[in-house]
Amino acid sequence: MKAKANDKVKVHYTGKLTSGEVFDSSEGRDPLEFTVGGGQMIKGFDEAVSGMELKEKKTVTIPSAEAYGDHRDELIQEVPKDQLPDDMNPEVGQKLVATNDLGHQTYVNVTAVSDAVITVDANHELAGKDLVFDIELVEIG
Repeated sequence: MKAKANDKVKVHYTGKLTSGEVFDSSEGRDPLEFTVGGGQMIKGFDEAVSGMELKEKKTVTIPSAEAYGDHRDELIQEVPKDQLPDDMNPEVGQKLVATNDLGHQTYVNVTAVSDAVITVDANHELAGKDLVFDIELVEIG
């Protein structure tokens, strides 16, 4: 039995950078459940699971374009501190939610803080990075 589009599957996985640094894993947790081809997963992960056999294990390298996309400089902005709430004390590494003029929310990471401005980056933390996943297909529902 092989996983195909619209199958509900459960997988155990470990996600690593090409340097070998682990950024996420299902180890010690329930397996990840999703629908193959349902748009719930990054494209490369979804494609890697499609066609796998039950209990099969594999390692795949997913280029950034099929993961979280390329790092985009236009998603980095400086925000004047006088536009922030008075009680906010931003720090490098802090995660914030920004709301645009249309009311859409975006998660940003504070990358620099000066006396007058903070610099925020709306790129996903894994944007621009090729990812390596060890995947084991444990259930096809």
